[in-house]
Amino acid sequence: MTVQWIDSHCHLDAPEFAHDRLAVLQRAKTQGVVACVMPAVQAKDFEPLIQFAHSTGQPYALGIHPLYVPRAQMSDLALLEQHLQSALSVNEAGTANDSRLVALGEIGLDFWVPSLCEPEMRDKQEFFYNAQLKLAKTYKLPVILHVRKSADALLKGLRRYKVQGGIAHAFNGSLQQAQRFVDMGFALGFGGAMTYERALQLRQLAMALPLEAMVLETDAPDIPPHWLYRTQSQRQLEGLPQGRNEPAELPQIGAVLANIRGESLEKVASVTLHNALRVLPRLLSMTSLSAYVR
Repeated sequence: MTVQWIDSHCHLDAPEFAHDRLAVLQRAKTQGVVACVMPAVQAKDFEPLIQFAHSTGQPYALGIHPLYVPRAQMSDLALLEQHLQSALSVNEAGTANDSRLVALGEIGLDFWVPSLCEPEMRDKQEFFYNAQLKLAKTYKLPVILHVRKSADALLKGLRRYKVQGGIAHAFNGSLQQAQRFVDMGFALGFGGAMTYERALQLRQLAMALPLEAMVLETDAPDIPPHWLYRTQSQRQLEGLPQGRNEPAELPQIGAVLANIRGESLEKVASVTLHNALRVLPRLLSMTSLSAYVR
């Protein structure tokens, strides 16, 4: 049986894919990637992302990313809710209008970028994070979280609003923090950062966690695995661009996780695929994924 994968986080609507999005998806399909979850990052991207998801049959999520909060307005939250209502309203067949909407995201907090840590901007981040958690609770959607130097603050919001789990994307916190997310119904996203041998803490976390707590992701076009990374000198002296990540790299990322854990590639693929289906249950309403129900 062919090994199958779900890329639980990639941004195929990014400008880096403007010239070859369909070819990128075809390469991923050839590598056994059966779905690419595409989270939005800002309100102006909602409609183009929805249209792309419809045209390709891929799952998507809608949300306002913390890096885009500085330019966000209250009207963006209203637009987000409008799209959620439209996608989740029940049609004559008794099902939601848009089965491709699987989560609210990418949302969260970023306390790594200095400008976002200024008191006024930190407050604005937390306002938009909490407002979107409220929407996720209201519309019974899991969330896809941006976690960067912000795990404890994110957990505080989750304790308050008690959403239906989701994914802590690109997780790089402590084992104790990881367990708190897992206890709240979340899986933790692992991707290209794990492929670097110097990422000792992250690799230790990948070994210590149960495989049932993990999903795989690329974050394409970002977080390239080590085999795509270009140093600054390579980019400047050799004229090489930074390696663009894409979903077709997911099986090789999965192979790194299998090697770290001493488990078979088939097991890592199967368990992480089913973990994605568990924490993003609306994926199961997509015909192409219904065959993977155990």
